Amino acid sequence: MSESRVKRLAMTLMDATTDKDPLVHEQIFSALCYLGGAEPEEILNACEEYLRQHDKLAYPHRIIILRAMEAVVRSNLAQLDKSTAKIVIFLASNEMTKSKEIIFEWQQAASNVLVAVGRRFINKVMEEVLTKFQPGIVPHYFIVQTFANLSMTNVFGMVPFLNSILGTMLPMLGLAKQDNMRTVFCYALQNFSESIQEYMANLDQAPDPTVRRDTFSNDIFSAYEILFNNWLQTRETKLRLAVVEALGPMSHLLPSEKLEEQLPRLIPGILTLYRKPAEAYYVSKSLCQILEAAVNIGSRTLDTQLEALLNALQLQICSPLDSSMPVQLKNHNEVLRCFTVLASSFPDRLLAFLLPKLESGNERMRVGTLTTLRQIINSASSQMEIKKPFILSSMKLPLQDNSNKVKRAVVQLISAMAHHGYLEQPGGEALIEFLVRQCALPGDQPPQLPRRHSLETEDLMDGHVRDISVNTLFLISTTVDRMADVLWPYLLEFVIPIHLSNALTPLCKSLIFLAAQRQEKDEPDFQLLYEAGATLPTPHALLARLLVVSSQPYVGEGRAAAVLRLLNVLHLSVHKALGPLWGKQIPKLVEHLEANTKASLSQKEWEDQLLQFLRQTLEAISDTPWTSQLILEMGRQLSSYNGSPLEKNFLYKCIGTALAACPNKDLVRKQLQELLETARYQEEAEREGLASCLGLCAISHLDETLAKLEEFVKSDVFKKSAGLFSIFKDHSDNEVEKVKSTLILCYGFVAKHAPKELVLARIDADILRNIFLYFNTKDLMLKLCLIRSICLICQAICNSTQSGDFTFSRKTELVSQMMDFIKAEPLDSLRTPIRQKAMTACMFLVVLEPPLSEAEKAELVETCLGSVLPLSLPEAPKEKDGGLEAEHKEPLWCDTLCALKDLLKSILHRHMTPHGLQTMFEHLSPWVKSAKEHERERGVEVSAAVLEFYREKLNVNTVVPFYNVGLLIALFAPRCTDSLAGTRQHAVDCVHSLLYIQLYYEGFARDHKDESLEKLKALKTGLRDPDVNTLFQACCKIAQVIAKRLPPDQLLSLLLSMLEGLADPDKNCSRAATVVVNSLLKERGAVLLEKVPKILAVVHSKLQEVEEEAVRKAAQQTVHILATQHKAAVVSSLLGNPLPLDSCSCLMWRALASEPPLASQVLELLLEKVNRDVPYKENKSFLRGSCSERVATFFPLAATCALHEIMSVPECGPAIVGLYAELFVSLLLRVSCTVGVHLPKNMQSKERKSAARGQPLRPLDPCSSAVETLKAMLTQGGSEEVARAVSASGGWESLRSVERHHDGVAVLASAMAKHAGPKLPLIVKTLSPMLNSIYDSQRLTTTAFFAELLSSNVVNDLVLLASVMDSMTARQRDPCTSVRMLALRGLGNMASGSPEKVRRHGAQLLASMMNGMDDKDDPHSLVALEAMGGLAKILGFLEERDVRSMLLHIAIRIRPFFDSEKHELRRSSILLFGHLTKFSAGSCEEAFFEQILNGLVTLLLHLQDPKPEVVKACKFALRQCGPSMGCPVLCDMFQNHLHEDRSLHYGEFMNDVCKHLMQSYPDTLSRLVATNLFYFKSNWPDIRAAAPMFVGFLVLHVDREHSQQLDLDELIAALTVLLKDPVTAVRVKVAETLGRLVRMV
Repeated sequence: MSESRVKRLAMTLMDATTDKDPLVHEQIFSALCYLGGAEPEEILNACEEYLRQHDKLAYPHRIIILRAMEAVVRSNLAQLDKSTAKIVIFLASNEMTKSKEIIFEWQQAASNVLVAVGRRFINKVMEEVLTKFQPGIVPHYFIVQTFANLSMTNVFGMVPFLNSILGTMLPMLGLAKQDNMRTVFCYALQNFSESIQEYMANLDQAPDPTVRRDTFSNDIFSAYEILFNNWLQTRETKLRLAVVEALGPMSHLLPSEKLEEQLPRLIPGILTLYRKPAEAYYVSKSLCQILEAAVNIGSRTLDTQLEALLNALQLQICSPLDSSMPVQLKNHNEVLRCFTVLASSFPDRLLAFLLPKLESGNERMRVGTLTTLRQIINSASSQMEIKKPFILSSMKLPLQDNSNKVKRAVVQLISAMAHHGYLEQPGGEALIEFLVRQCALPGDQPPQLPRRHSLETEDLMDGHVRDISVNTLFLISTTVDRMADVLWPYLLEFVIPIHLSNALTPLCKSLIFLAAQRQEKDEPDFQLLYEAGATLPTPHALLARLLVVSSQPYVGEGRAAAVLRLLNVLHLSVHKALGPLWGKQIPKLVEHLEANTKASLSQKEWEDQLLQFLRQTLEAISDTPWTSQLILEMGRQLSSYNGSPLEKNFLYKCIGTALAACPNKDLVRKQLQELLETARYQEEAEREGLASCLGLCAISHLDETLAKLEEFVKSDVFKKSAGLFSIFKDHSDNEVEKVKSTLILCYGFVAKHAPKELVLARIDADILRNIFLYFNTKDLMLKLCLIRSICLICQAICNSTQSGDFTFSRKTELVSQMMDFIKAEPLDSLRTPIRQKAMTACMFLVVLEPPLSEAEKAELVETCLGSVLPLSLPEAPKEKDGGLEAEHKEPLWCDTLCALKDLLKSILHRHMTPHGLQTMFEHLSPWVKSAKEHERERGVEVSAAVLEFYREKLNVNTVVPFYNVGLLIALFAPRCTDSLAGTRQHAVDCVHSLLYIQLYYEGFARDHKDESLEKLKALKTGLRDPDVNTLFQACCKIAQVIAKRLPPDQLLSLLLSMLEGLADPDKNCSRAATVVVNSLLKERGAVLLEKVPKILAVVHSKLQEVEEEAVRKAAQQTVHILATQHKAAVVSSLLGNPLPLDSCSCLMWRALASEPPLASQVLELLLEKVNRDVPYKENKSFLRGSCSERVATFFPLAATCALHEIMSVPECGPAIVGLYAELFVSLLLRVSCTVGVHLPKNMQSKERKSAARGQPLRPLDPCSSAVETLKAMLTQGGSEEVARAVSASGGWESLRSVERHHDGVAVLASAMAKHAGPKLPLIVKTLSPMLNSIYDSQRLTTTAFFAELLSSNVVNDLVLLASVMDSMTARQRDPCTSVRMLALRGLGNMASGSPEKVRRHGAQLLASMMNGMDDKDDPHSLVALEAMGGLAKILGFLEERDVRSMLLHIAIRIRPFFDSEKHELRRSSILLFGHLTKFSAGSCEEAFFEQILNGLVTLLLHLQDPKPEVVKACKFALRQCGPSMGCPVLCDMFQNHLHEDRSLHYGEFMNDVCKHLMQSYPDTLSRLVATNLFYFKSNWPDIRAAAPMFVGFLVLHVDREHSQQLDLDELIAALTVLLKDPVTAVRVKVAETLGRLVRMV
């Protein structure tokens, strides 16, 4: 019986192989394998029988069974019986050969079975298969393939058969006419040859060690002749490749003499196949094996084939290589292996062939040859040892190649040579030099267009070559020990040449490593040895070069740090006295570099540090000849930097520093003369550098420097320079001016650096006298140099030790000259820095004695203002709402404006009085009031800077009146709303400074901080925003501050001036004037009761005409003033405005909210309007027949809109708080009464007409209006958290919805309980009467609100529980179903709100819930659903005796809901069941355990429910049931794995559950399986799939004793039916379960 059931299971699974889904196929395969694991013999026999009996079964289905057989055989080969093996072999053999046509997958599966069995039963397999391998008859394709695969899987078992197989096969080769047969014969011969070679290589382990290679040689040769002579010539690619792949292994087995004889034909025959690039890899692989065989026999014939071989291989190695194609890479490697084989036997001829190719004109040929050389150097090093000089001598041309691909190949070759000692030979230096040159290539280049002659898809950049070169240099320096003596100190020779600057970083790194290595191995104090004829750079050259290079620290991968470290290493070689100094200073410099970035490091600061380092170095050396030699070396290096202006500039500074340190005055004079004669004056950096050099020199040699400059001007050299330039007529004047510019700059720098005690004596006689010769010029460069020199001279005067007593006689003349330069600049554009530099010079001049006259100052100020402020810049934007950044995009403009500010500050500093300030603003005022935006902005910006300066520098000794503060504030206050943001912000700065200046004049201390004035600064950020409201508020605040801080005597002048500002050319500023005036006059009012309607009508009319926001704000202020006097009249008049409210009416309503007392009175008036009239009228519609629609009434709607406008204003908050409960209840009920209510038809037509006229009126909806008003009330009434919480939960949208209105009310109630609890008693008291309202909507809203309140403890805290609970109980008799449902919800909510009270009212609550579950007027089970949910909530707080009496009744009542179509009912009933388990102890325990068992399968299966909330409910219920099941392990599983938010691996979980169920409750097997069978027909596919899986796991874990209770036939029948389910996942699980049933049989 057992046997028949196993077979029946297998048969059932095999019947299902006809399924069309691949997933089902795989599961059937797995199930058969599972069955086979338990009963291998039985399953193999069943499979054999099934295939034999179902002869017509299509081959795709037979394949599944054969695959399963193969897997079972492989897994159980050691236990397999010989008889079973024989049956399997016979079946597989028949399946494989049943069809003479090739059906690959089927016959391959059968062949795999034979191969699997052949691992152990090789003789049985061969006995069967050889019967179908008869002499003279071409065998089946898969017979041959099976032989081939067997020879590889069982080498020792198969090789003894090969002799006879080959003997039978050879005659068949001639009979094979079809390409596929020939292909499989080739495959077999290839595998046979490889297995024979493996057998011969492992003879010590072989069963027959007497087997010899000769045994097979003749047969292999006979096969070779057919393959090579006949089949290789085929056009069929697959066959040709099979022949090629076979010939390689076969060549190793050919008789030596035959191989020697065949090579002249074999090699050319193979080489011809290279014509097809797609086959190249297979050709190369076979060719390499043939060459290895030929070399192994010491072939002489190979010599004659060498030329052709090398040519063919060279073409392959030079072919384009696509790295994305693995076959090409494999071919490349095989070709290189061929070269390796040839190199071991023919090194001379190979090099004779390769080296001339390095001179080829073909780039690929050169690259390929270099690649080959690298290969043979690495792989045939012993043969290449004596060839090193020959190879090195051939590298001359590749080292000069310009191709980046060739360069890369050369670098890779150099790396190989370094490892094998080539670079130590004569000529190796050239290779090192080449490597360094590649390191010097530019690193970052833009992409280059592909060259036309290049066929490569990859275009190699210089940066790539450099990267590989840098890596190679560092690697051979650090990892190849033998290179240390080659590279040190040779690499130092490459440090000096300028063209190798890019290589400095890698060079320094390598040199530092090599030097450190020397110090470790040799001696710590090693020095460079300068031998006769040595080319190493001198210490002076090294110091000069490395110091200059370090001046650009972040160029070339941050070379400065590497250069400085190298200097430190070489300190003894530079000078023996430098050790202590450099050991301390260089690490500091490097640390400073590494602590900064390119952006953060100051270049000037860095250069100053390096120059100081140079001074300290020369001081430490203190050797005049050494210093002189360094100066000469620096001079020699100058010309090298002609293409590097920054480095050359710094080198000039180094020369100046060294000259200053040199006591040899003759050398100084000679060097200065040489510098002046050889300078390249046409280059700006050179002019600057030369001037810096002479200035630094003047620190120690002032007289010599001045004398040399004077001498140079008078010398023939200067005149010759001018004469030389005059040869070039077009630019001779320009060149002469550049020489003059340089000399003038030199004088400026000399003055700057000259000793402070000496400079004043030289100013007039030696410096200015020469400079004044050149003022009459139009040359831009000369002007700039003149101005700069004047600045430097002024600074020198100020810094000198006697500056206080010095009178600068030529000051007025110089100021006049600067003004002439400024006036000469065009007013239409800013192209040069002349203005900026000239004003800077004037700033320095102004501070010097004697002072300028008033007329001179006025002319200077007017000239500068008139030259700068009107400028129109090319990119000056017309932005009205940007920031201060627009013009700052132009650095020249920014610098020019800063120079103007500094000049005005300098002038004002000498006259720090109110009169001096007034005089300055007489010049600035026209620009501040200009009609042009950009002129105003610049004028105000300059004014702000001047006032800030005045405030900072003011020092008041006596209290004096600031008589003009009112006038000045009036000038700037309107500018706070200017159209440009920059003007606005700077205007605030001006007002801020003026008011502080006033405080200082009143006697306040300098450090006094006025709170109201400090608020002005805080306004600046807001003024970036051009929003009118923002500007209005800011302007009001500014006006308040002005009114507070302005002296009484200044008020009249301020008002008069402000009124004049109404005609300001900028409208924003005129509006600002009205705001300020309003603020100053707001206390004035009159009794205008009778005029209120008319005034409001006029205000409304004007608001419709005016667009300026400031005027609209002023009108709002007017309305507010009127309302403080006449609130009833204002409210009555405004309520008469038509709906929907236009923007003007909205503004007027909002004006009433700014003061809480007024707002409170207005709100009371409006609430009366809302509550007095009916909320809607019922109108019968003709189109709707007898149905009616609800239409809103006018005055409650108008009052609601007005309330919204008022309560939208933040200032209304206190008023709302005072009327909080009344407002909240009225608006909540207003919302309730307007859900689904429409506008009157006349108002709808008004909306349409307004829309047609294009008036942007806000759409009016009664319900939305009420909701928005309620939201505004909460927000402004201190309950922002309530409003936010409702918004976050989507409550406002729900409130508007007819279907979800009660949900919205619940969200609102919850938020109120959480965030506004203290306000609830009055709200509940006010709202309670509405439970008896005639309107269903109001009862529903009130019930929903109270129901949600019961979920919060706040009702208990506020002593509201009893009244609210009684209200909910009473609502159970309400005629409205929704009200009854909400009442039950409220009672259930007590569990979370007042759990301690639930126990007291338990009986009452339980009765209410049971009544709800039995509600007869509940067609959709809504009340029952709420009752189950509520009961689940309160169960935990009820008395156990109350619950136990009804426990089974509840459990039985809710059980049908477990499988309800409505997921809400499923979820609630399952949750409630979980809660009921808490009461199952005691007398109910056994009865309830039965209920758990009845529901267990359902709960476990519904873990696969399509609804996530049902899955969570099941997890909860199972966790609760766990302790009641009497199985601790199962209980732990439920607790640990069934977390609600954690994903569950259902299969693994069910496996463990079933294991423990069968261990603890094996008697329940039939009951559990029967319940699962019910779910085989479930509507949900996931549950249908879970049920058979559940059964499978139960079967897997039940012991054999208890398995008898199961009706296996019934189960198999049910599974067989389910195996035809339309859902794939179901069929997969059924197949899996069928496999597991093997344990039951």
